[in-house]
Amino acid sequence: MAEFDKPILLEDRGMITLSGPEKKSFLQGLITNDLDKISGNSALYAALLTPQGKYLHDFFIFDGGGKLWIDCEKDRRDDLVRRLMMYRLRADVEVSPVDHNVMAAPGPVPGAIISAPDPRCEALGYRNILTDIPDHGTAEVYDRLRLACGVPDGARDFTIDGTLILEGNMAELHGVDFDKGCYVGQEVTARMKYRASLKKRLLPVTVDGPLPERGTVITNEAGKKIGDIRSGRGNRAIGYFRLADMRYGDSYDCGAARVSPWRPDWLAEEKTE
Repeated sequence: MAEFDKPILLEDRGMITLSGPEKKSFLQGLITNDLDKISGNSALYAALLTPQGKYLHDFFIFDGGGKLWIDCEKDRRDDLVRRLMMYRLRADVEVSPVDHNVMAAPGPVPGAIISAPDPRCEALGYRNILTDIPDHGTAEVYDRLRLACGVPDGARDFTIDGTLILEGNMAELHGVDFDKGCYVGQEVTARMKYRASLKKRLLPVTVDGPLPERGTVITNEAGKKIGDIRSGRGNRAIGYFRLADMRYGDSYDCGAARVSPWRPDWLAEEKTE
């Protein structure tokens, strides 16, 4: 597996802070994970969903300095702020974008405001919030590591208002708490967990040939569409598959390439329909 030995500036990440006496209760009623799990030396991975349980945003939450800090996709930060403000109503909370930097690193970075292990996968190291930027490696190194771990990356892999978060492995990557109570989209998510087997899933693939563009259809030997490709780099990518139509290790057509889905260590075997 790829590794990184120096901090990496994640230029595609932006920061939001929540402040005010009702910040925690406000956010707790919206997101898929339980804020009671968070502490000063940990990060929480969570998502905001539509009422129908579809993906809108995923992010990391930190608690420090009397504020909640949200590490989100920079180019979608304004949309996340808008949606949070829509739910704010009369809650005593302020939602503010801030110009801080996010760095991934093997451990805490000196001078960081907050450092915490990435809650999704131990191999992804620590996430650090900083005002200054120390010497750092390239984002390509981190992206290759993410793909080697088989971890999806926000809207690059999820379809906004389309993908169900359990299809995106958010339960396995510690982004959902099924005991916390109500949140937006909770009923659909719980029903899928307890009453239905999962039919589709984002899965890592190895790529033999030129890396296909996002959305390129994946087909089996009969020419039937069984999925499509999402983010990728080099010979690794993420694909979205109908589980009943694929097998781990088998190879499928995807544009001018062949792709082979594989099961990451953190993913247990699932039932299919």
